[in-house]
Order: sequence, then C-alpha cells, then structure tokens
Amino acid sequence: MKGFDPHFADLPDYILKITKEIWEDRGIATLHRYYGRDIPMRMPMGMTVGNLATIDGTLATLAAFPDRQLLGEDVIWSGDEDAGFLSSHRLVTTGTHTGFGVMGPPTGRSFTIRAIADCFCIRNQITDEWLLRDGSGLALQLGLDPETLVRGWVEAEGGPERAKRPFTPADDIPGPYGGRGNDNEWGQRLAAILQAIMDKDVAVIRRDYDRAVRTEHPGIRGGWGTAFAEAEWMAFRSAFPTADFQVHHVIGREDPHQPRRAAVRWSLTGTHDGHGRYGPPSGAPVHVMGFSHAEWGSWGLRREFSLWDELAILKQILIHRG
Repeated sequence: MKGFDPHFADLPDYILKITKEIWEDRGIATLHRYYGRDIPMRMPMGMTVGNLATIDGTLATLAAFPDRQLLGEDVIWSGDEDAGFLSSHRLVTTGTHTGFGVMGPPTGRSFTIRAIADCFCIRNQITDEWLLRDGSGLALQLGLDPETLVRGWVEAEGGPERAKRPFTPADDIPGPYGGRGNDNEWGQRLAAILQAIMDKDVAVIRRDYDRAVRTEHPGIRGGWGTAFAEAEWMAFRSAFPTADFQVHHVIGREDPHQPRRAAVRWSLTGTHDGHGRYGPPSGAPVHVMGFSHAEWGSWGLRREFSLWDELAILKQILIHRG
C-alpha cells in the first residue's frame, strides 16, 4: 500500500496488526507514529484532540485491565491509497479488572464486550476517528449497576452543574476525513433498514432479516430470531420517539470468501421523551452516536451488530435530572 510500511499487506492487515501492537504488545508509544499528532477522537463520553490524549487513555485502560485483548472480528472498509481509507472495524475485547481506573477499584472479574471504531487511515497514520465500546456491558460483567456507576461519576465531577457532558455535534471539531463511504448495494440496504426502523416501520425486520438472525446489542444483549431484534429496536426507539435519526457514513463490501457486509455510522439526536429502556421520560436532551454492522446470507440479513454507549445516555439523563 502506497505510503504504508511494507509489511502491511492491505488495509485490514494494517488495522489488525497495529491494534495488536499497541494493546497486546504494549507498543503504547507507537501511537506517536500510528496516530496523527492532532487527531480528533470522538467518543460518546466526550471528544479529545491529539495523540497524547489517546496515549494517556490507552495507558490508563491497560493499567485497569493489564491482560486486555482486542480480537479483530471484521474490518469493513472503503477508499483507496491516494484519497485514504476509512476502516470500520469491529473488535471483541476481553480482559480482567485487576487495576484501579474509571470503573472503580479492582473487582477481579473478567469481561467480553464489543467495540467498533471508524478510522481514517492515510500514509501509515490514523488521522480521524470515531470510537464506541459497550460500556454498560462492561459494567454489568464487573458486577456494577450502570446507573449507580454513572451517578458516581457525575458526583465526582462536581455534580450535575459541573459534570463533563457527553459528546454532542456542537462539540465536534472537523478532521481531515470528509467522505461518506461508498455506494455499494449492501451498505445502502443496511442504511435503508435502519432508516425504516427509526421511522417505526419495525416490520422491515421480518421482511429483510433471516428468521434465524443473530442480533448483538449493547449491554451484552444478544439473541436469535426476528422477535428478539424487534424487541431490542422497539425498546431503544421508544425511549426517544421524536428524536432525529441521521445516517453519517455507509460502507458496503463484497469480498472473496466473505459474506456480503455493511457498516453504517448513525446518530439519534433529540429528547428522552418516551418510556423505553432508560426509564420514565426525563425530558433530557440526548445525543446518541451509533454504529451498525451486518452480514447477509441466502435468506436475508443473518447477523446484526449494533452499538451505542448506554452509559453516555444515562449520564445525559442524570445530568438533566439534577
């Protein structure tokens, strides 16, 4: 690949190898080389700028979970060597809570969660990023109640008036990547399915999903069949029934020896004005950053992985409640 170290065979190889080098091989300092000096990093809990913040965050995470592994499950990508690549990669993250950190004192418990990152890669560096982890899934596996955990964070930050507020579009600092993905059919299909669900046309799941679909959502919730997928999406959408849904990035892929796949980055912005997964309506202004990955088989969409940060949602609600 033009501008990349020669031992990287292609973009997925680059993503998977540097992820292992940084996290499991303890190459934290390689972030000076692999991450742009002024990289914007958008996460549901807030935004940082610069690779120094990324380095400090990586160190703190490894201090709390020294045996952390990031297992690359898929890399769904678009772009080329000249304009740069956008990698939407899905990771299975495992580890044991043996150190102090934002999750509190060590619990000694192990966890397995998913994370998805959208990274703009050009000339051997990542220079723009959007990142999501299953925060509520992590908390639950450590034996922590998500709402109690987040309430403690708000209090530690000085209460609702002073607490650091989660990311919203108003906080965004544009980075070097301005693309929207590609126009492959399978990306467009996933975007259309998500739009239909958010338009409350939940019947799209029975029309377009395989009856044996596997669905994985935050809070380590996973299940089989269309009924599970319907219940999951209705519980989420009903909490924010009037919120505005937007699709920001769409990739579809048809690669040899792989199922047809898609990755969509999306958002929901509005008010917590409905009964649903996050308790009675609070009237809190809420912004949700979301990612969805999907695979198709002979009988429709057969695997769906969607992710948003429920801890960031709870923090927005708790700050509003005061």
